[in-house]
Amino acid sequence: MKIKVIINNQNMELDVAYDEFLADTLRRYGFLSVKKGCDTGSCGLCTVWVDDKPVLSCATLSVRINGKKITTIEGVQKEAKEFAEYLVNEGAEQCGFCSPGFIMTVLAMKRELQNPTVEEITHYLTGNLCRCTGYMGQLRAVKKYLGVV
Repeated sequence: MKIKVIINNQNMELDVAYDEFLADTLRRYGFLSVKKGCDTGSCGLCTVWVDDKPVLSCATLSVRINGKKITTIEGVQKEAKEFAEYLVNEGAEQCGFCSPGFIMTVLAMKRELQNPTVEEITHYLTGNLCRCTGYMGQLRAVKKYLGVV
């Protein structure tokens, strides 16, 4: 089936199967930052934005995104690099496997929440798993990036 989408501000027509998930489609079309870690929608590695809202691409059928706008980390490189520096400065950048999905979630949070509390931040990040850090460095980086004291 052919669908029309906008990926990172570029109009594209994609050929997708009815049972194909967005993570697989994006990787097949060269968006290799989109990764799958669990295939159950539990880890957040596959997070992308659909119409500017974070979604788990491993749990979203590609046919459902017809006519929508998709953003991957390749589409927000400047913002992603800025936040990545906060992660590095807090010692929270370990293997980097979870980073694209985590960063996409943090950037969405910055756009959505105004002056979030620590509780709101941790709630927003609940679906992002990292097997390398103890999350404290990541939380420090997010708080500094968002200007939360």
